[in-house]
Amino acid sequence: MSPPPSRRLWRSLTLRLGMIYVALFLTSTAAMFGAAYWIGVYQPLLTEAALVRQEAGNLAAIDRAGGRDALIRALDARRASGPRRAFHALIAPGGKAVSATLPSWPGTPVAGWTTLEADVYLAGQEQDYEALVVERRLDDGARLIVGRDVEDIDDRDELFTIGSAWLILIAAALAIGGSVAMSRAVGRRIDTVTKTAQRVMAGSLTERIPLRGTGDDFDELSGTLNQMLGRIEEAVEAVRRVSDNVAHELRTPLARLHADLDDLRSTRDEGERQRLADQAFAEAGRLQSIFDALLRIARIESGRHHVGFRPVDLSTLLADAVEFHLPDAESRGQRIESRIASGLTLAADPNLLFQAVSNLLDNAIKYGGRGGTVTVGAVQAGSGVTIEISDAGPGIPAAYREKVTERFFRLPDTAGEPGTGLGLSLVAAIVALHKGALEIGDAGPGTRVRLALP
Repeated sequence: MSPPPSRRLWRSLTLRLGMIYVALFLTSTAAMFGAAYWIGVYQPLLTEAALVRQEAGNLAAIDRAGGRDALIRALDARRASGPRRAFHALIAPGGKAVSATLPSWPGTPVAGWTTLEADVYLAGQEQDYEALVVERRLDDGARLIVGRDVEDIDDRDELFTIGSAWLILIAAALAIGGSVAMSRAVGRRIDTVTKTAQRVMAGSLTERIPLRGTGDDFDELSGTLNQMLGRIEEAVEAVRRVSDNVAHELRTPLARLHADLDDLRSTRDEGERQRLADQAFAEAGRLQSIFDALLRIARIESGRHHVGFRPVDLSTLLADAVEFHLPDAESRGQRIESRIASGLTLAADPNLLFQAVSNLLDNAIKYGGRGGTVTVGAVQAGSGVTIEISDAGPGIPAAYREKVTERFFRLPDTAGEPGTGLGLSLVAAIVALHKGALEIGDAGPGTRVRLALP
């Protein structure tokens, strides 16, 4: 039973990846705002603090050199100096303000630097100022607080603080919403694949994953999976056909074998017993040849056959195959015409290749008709070799040329001919093992089989 949609959503890999993306996005955004704050706010404050600290040191030096009156005159003159409004407070050791432009100041000494509200009321209007101040203790114990207006930097600080908070909240909301939406969209596509796979597992091999036509990654994946499902359907159908054909092909020889053994058990005539025994032995041999061929095809197609690839003199191999089948052809009044180029070589399994050529020659002689000609040719073709075997028989109709390589397939008008119906199936498996191509065509008249081997 599948979990509910809400639970699947929170267990979704895409959602988790989206949340990781959100975390990384917010972290990078916060780092970006932190860098901007450092450059736009904190670093200017440090610069102003250094300048104010230097002013305080200069004023303290004036106090030591010229006395308190000189200091007060310097403080008054300082009001009009510099690009920023100047503030100060000179507090006597007893706590009384000697000279001050700051509206208020801390009761305890300022350590380092700090900012103070320094608003000014003029004609009933308030003018906002923010004073960055430092404090120096004079020789007689008086406190000297010196500052400059940094209201613009303070405004920037406030803007950064509020703006960054809102932007991060909005970005987080959008990122989370986008992650959930992306997770749902990806989840729906994955659900489509999952449901199709479940229907296929339930036995509906014709099911395919619907494509949206967008050409995106999911469409490519769905197309690949559909091709795989098509191959599986073809393989299962082929297995079913093979099973049906095996049952059909084995039923007749098994029935004949059973009948021969039954007659053998009941007859007392020695000659008849010998004939029935020979007949039963022949049927058993035919059954064994069928099973051997099926096993060999299965081992080749599954890659379990031990392949002995090595350089092969193809010209000599083809000549040996022609010589092997020449007596059979002559017994039918046929002749074999060889058009084999000399010096042909390729890397192959010689035993399997000889088996494939032998099967094709056997078919050409069997179905080529009496008095006909079987042609065997081989030429160099690019980096490979092309082998052609043709006969002058009735040929294979175009509608059956793709089916003759199926196991046990027999043409309707050749059902009475001897054979197992596995010869071309074995040839196709051997050619595929050698990464070659098998083509069955019309020789006009007759059948032409072409093998292209790399």
